[in-house]
Amino acid sequence: MPNIKPISDLRNYTEVLRDVDVGAPVFLTRNGRGKYAILDMADYEKLQASIWLMNELEKGRRSGEEKGWLSIEEVERSLGIADD
Repeated sequence: MPNIKPISDLRNYTEVLRDVDVGAPVFLTRNGRGKYAILDMADYEKLQASIWLMNELEKGRRSGEEKGWLSIEEVERSLGIADD
């Protein structure tokens, strides 16, 4: 169940921060609408790593479409693990 609080609860920010945990962000609302999310640092770093990975995968996909795809044999050969 998401932990949703009005932004006015930040008057007692230590209580709000106490509710933040790994995998359990606190969502703050303003005028009844979602406005902010407070994340544990581990969740933030995981999110950033996921974004980086998705960007790298997209670069690879684009490169494959523009320059052509490599066969598994070509990849193994370039990594020096091909059976010769």
